[in-house]
Amino acid sequence: MDVKLPNLGEGADSGTVVNIFVKEGDRVEKDQPLLELENEKAVASVPSTAAGVITKLFVKNGDKITVGARLASVEEAGGGAPKAAATAPAKSAKPAPARQAAPEPEPVEEEASEGAETHFEGNGQVAAAPSIRKMANDLGIDLTRIRGSERGGRIVIADVRAYIQRLIRTAAQPKAAPGAAPAKPAPEPIDFSKWGEITKKPMSSLRKVISRRMVENWNAIPHVTQFDEADITSLLELRKKYVAAYEKQGARLTVTSFVLKAVIAALKKHPIFNSSLDEAAEEIVYKEYFNIGIAVDTEAGLLVPVIRDVDKKNLVIVSKELEELAKKARDRKVSADELKGGTFTISNQGGIGGAHFTPIVNKPEVAILGLGKGSLKAVVRNNMVEPRMMLPIGLSYDHRLIDGGTAARFTVDLVQAIENFKEEDVKI
Repeated sequence: MDVKLPNLGEGADSGTVVNIFVKEGDRVEKDQPLLELENEKAVASVPSTAAGVITKLFVKNGDKITVGARLASVEEAGGGAPKAAATAPAKSAKPAPARQAAPEPEPVEEEASEGAETHFEGNGQVAAAPSIRKMANDLGIDLTRIRGSERGGRIVIADVRAYIQRLIRTAAQPKAAPGAAPAKPAPEPIDFSKWGEITKKPMSSLRKVISRRMVENWNAIPHVTQFDEADITSLLELRKKYVAAYEKQGARLTVTSFVLKAVIAALKKHPIFNSSLDEAAEEIVYKEYFNIGIAVDTEAGLLVPVIRDVDKKNLVIVSKELEELAKKARDRKVSADELKGGTFTISNQGGIGGAHFTPIVNKPEVAILGLGKGSLKAVVRNNMVEPRMMLPIGLSYDHRLIDGGTAARFTVDLVQAIENFKEEDVKI
């Protein structure tokens, strides 16, 4: 029997083979991992659906495959040779070639023609929210003509807008006169080798995802960044006092651990920062849960695993989960579910260096906090100059929902929460 790639979850219909555990002739058990597949920033193990001997492998490392693609043929124990098809092909017909892994679809900027349709793999249905379907039905728009930009080709409001704008531009353009010169083609890629030696390296699947998401987030969200500094002198003294006790509990007490809890306090005072915008319904979705994404710098690229229900956990548990998720992200063992459901994100570059920076909001969230490296500065306190450790912070936010005054108030409350961390919240 053939083992095929199963459904990888909502909005995910493709991936790249990064590790194969078996070879032809190996005996496998049911549910034994056959390979690892990289998909949307996560690496997942794909198990065998039958026990037997691997008679044929249809994939290799680096192949991009979609749901339903054949991975391997397994001769089941005691099953003999695979059964022939019920209806034999005509003698004149050529044998069908082995089904190859389907290439990863590339984003489509323009429709090929006014009547062109996009066909989706799987059950043939267009992936879109009910609100998008209703809007399309009200406007008389055929969603099969729109290529979705989200995972798995899911269509969002921005895709519908872009499609409508293309139709308007097309209708407004004068038709070319007979014999007129064709439209100017897109510029050719620059040949950098003309000026010296070069090396080319293909983008990894993860880097493609990061690149696409950054462009989508930057183009869809009007960004503004609010800067400030927090005095973490007292916070570092608390850390020094309790770091050994936390290590005995298997937890690593870091500045990020403290900031996670301080962020929760600020989010509760300013719930708009823990919301999302439903563009189709033109509604603000306020979330009653606090799931904080943590940007992790890995060799493969940026990953953002999510710590759930931070408001319900003490500092010891938060510190443990922070360290565990960061390690899983660096080892590429973080699951797809652990990358979803965030309500706010923190990106801490302090361990690397640098000061203020402008992080990009992780849609559908509406804000992200960037932390730089703390530095010792001369600060005036009680009319006296004192050396204080100051932490640079940058809060980027979606200006469609959040105004400058609201962002300034959030930042003031966040700084106060960081600077006035209570020792009773650190004690074990």
